[in-house]
Amino acid sequence: MTQEFPATQHAIQFVGADQVVHNEAKAMYDLGPTQLVLAPEACGICFSDTKLLHAFTHHPRKSEVLGGLSADELATIPSYKPGAAPIVPGHEPVGRIVAVGSEVQHHRVGERVLVQTDYRHLPTASSNAAFGYNFEGALQEYVVLDERVIMDPATGERFLIPVSEGPSASAVALIEPWACVEAAYAWGERQTLKPGGRLLVVADAVEGIEVLLAQAAPGSVTVVGAADVPGATRVASLAEAEGSFDDIIYAGSDADVAEALGAKLGVGAVLDVVLAGGVFDRLVKIDVGRVHYDLIRYTGTAGTDAAAGYARIPAQCELRDGERIAIVGAAGPMGLMHTVRTAVSGVPGITMDAVDVDDARLAHLAAVVAPVAEANGVPASFRNSRTEPLEAGYSYIAAMVPAPFLIAQAVDIASEGAIVNAFAGFAIGTMAELDLTKIASQGIYLVGTSGSRIQDMKTMLAKVEDGTLDTNVSLWAVTGMAGVADGIESVNNRTSGGKIMVYPMLPDLGLVTLDELAATLPQVAAELVDGRWTKAAEAALLASQG
Repeated sequence: MTQEFPATQHAIQFVGADQVVHNEAKAMYDLGPTQLVLAPEACGICFSDTKLLHAFTHHPRKSEVLGGLSADELATIPSYKPGAAPIVPGHEPVGRIVAVGSEVQHHRVGERVLVQTDYRHLPTASSNAAFGYNFEGALQEYVVLDERVIMDPATGERFLIPVSEGPSASAVALIEPWACVEAAYAWGERQTLKPGGRLLVVADAVEGIEVLLAQAAPGSVTVVGAADVPGATRVASLAEAEGSFDDIIYAGSDADVAEALGAKLGVGAVLDVVLAGGVFDRLVKIDVGRVHYDLIRYTGTAGTDAAAGYARIPAQCELRDGERIAIVGAAGPMGLMHTVRTAVSGVPGITMDAVDVDDARLAHLAAVVAPVAEANGVPASFRNSRTEPLEAGYSYIAAMVPAPFLIAQAVDIASEGAIVNAFAGFAIGTMAELDLTKIASQGIYLVGTSGSRIQDMKTMLAKVEDGTLDTNVSLWAVTGMAGVADGIESVNNRTSGGKIMVYPMLPDLGLVTLDELAATLPQVAAELVDGRWTKAAEAALLASQG
């Protein structure tokens, strides 16, 4: 490293399952020719950080990279820390590039950048690599990144997105979680068979196959049963249908068969249930973790036409005119973002019920969101579902809490054609017992997404820079390194009323909620506007700790 960098730095590290340490002397790395150094200005704490902390080596993004870069190339990146190696978390940062290696071509010293953290071009065994998971994140004073990692090889785009000097560091750092919310609605859904994919048909008779084949031709077709499908390979049983499939068409209503077929869905696969007038005799176990992380989808029809199931799939899971919306777990940090996005969406005729089980957090949510909803003409209620149970009839339900029974409840209260957005990050293997008869016969679409894409980040950045959206509306507390463990605990226990922002250059500052600032840091509190964090408040905080 050059002389401008200290030999050691403050860093937060996860060193094992449920083990957080504040390392006050983490060694700095030597800078390789393809590497650069980012000095984080601010970094948010995310509920996903708690999932990494709990799972540690078992988290799908903490495992080794299996493609995109060779083992020899990965060995030259000092911040690559898969498996049991201690990891610096923090995947919601903004920072400034302060040094570049001799072979760096696409980045320059002095750039202020927003970090897109999801490295989909670097697969792991069951997910993909990510900044703050198996590559060190931003909860440290300096972080080393490698240009071979932070460039999208398919598009040539940078994962470090330039930003202006205008917005506060907090406003920019909050773009990453807001972009995850944006992606949950903007993600494109496949409405046909996967071109060139693997199709499995489990049926003795089914209509509409020819229509689907004409829309998009799979690479192979396998049939279990007597159904006549042109060009198909016929096998005697599901056990002989080896591997995973991109599309499965099942004509029937046997819960055991539906569960076995769920296990055969590949990443991004669709299971189309053709009930032909039948009903399942029990609830069906569906892996809602795979809905979220592997983007598997269920669709169907009460009739006999397989094409009808695909015709029901929405192009996107965006809000539609006249929606009756329930946001479950709305008083948490991500729920607050969903409620604000709904309030400012501009979609005509919508109404919103923000639902939680904590009256104090609901009151905080209402104080923040109700004026925004009123200003945008969106009728909004704030409801404790323990004392005021939800009734049926919602056309859009967004679930923030990773509890399988809440997804089952969402299906139960959904109206025909509803979208159930399983935004909560369930672990893969989390099974929810769902009414698959209702899902298939009434066209209820269960969707989930993980992370965000570069275009989602850019969409939100544009809104921040042109003043359309103040992401600071979701900020609840600030901290330096000394308060990170408390912040993580607050997120883990769901006691936080919004996002927590870490300023890594402040080693000694503990966790302070915005409503505590007047008593602890009055000069900072004086710069809040209507209780909301501002760029001036951020500057006052940094000056107060200097």
